[in-house]
Amino acid sequence: MKFKEIQLTLIDQQILKSYSTLLEGLEKYLGYGYEIVLHSLDSYEHSVINIVNGEHTGRKIGAPITDKALEMLSRLKDSGESSETYFSTNAKGEPLKSTTIAIRGENNRIIGLLCMNYYMNISLNDFIQSYVPKKQEEVQIKSVTETFASNVDEMILSTLEYVKNEVYEDSSISYSNKNKAIISQLYDRGIFQIKDSVPKIADELNISKNTVYLHLRNLSPQGN
Repeated sequence: MKFKEIQLTLIDQQILKSYSTLLEGLEKYLGYGYEIVLHSLDSYEHSVINIVNGEHTGRKIGAPITDKALEMLSRLKDSGESSETYFSTNAKGEPLKSTTIAIRGENNRIIGLLCMNYYMNISLNDFIQSYVPKKQEEVQIKSVTETFASNVDEMILSTLEYVKNEVYEDSSISYSNKNKAIISQLYDRGIFQIKDSVPKIADELNISKNTVYLHLRNLSPQGN
């Protein structure tokens, strides 16, 4: 074996833990067609520390590292690259598109591998299900926009303009409550986490900063 098991530092362990959370988000976004595996290189015998859609291979947490993963580790070490993508077939003859990503810890050493296998023979139904809401309540979620701006000020003003238009088109909101509704939506979008956003919003809405802060206090879970 070309590489020996490594001893993880506390920082290394935290880095791998953060990738474990990433797997859960990727599974929700990419869907059933992707098997995603997180390997820790401190134990080849039990290297799998997290896995999603492991039904494809029958693997679970605690499974050993594969020969292909070791091959990819060797290639990444030799090339100095951070990832490698390749096409292959498994023992069942299923076509796969796979990628192996090196996870680096302290001193830039490779401490783990993130392996993603896309099953190219996934049924059309399963593929479609990855791109439609799974629950009725998800269908009812209002469409939202994402602002791509060149600077923070532009992002604040662009978001404000969108929210203003949405609020003013909503006839169920009385005129006297328009600004309150605008501030509420901006709060939900996290705009007020940005430094100096309050005076900018106050100026654009032609109200005082104190008025904005008053609405924000009412929106805060603890009222402060």
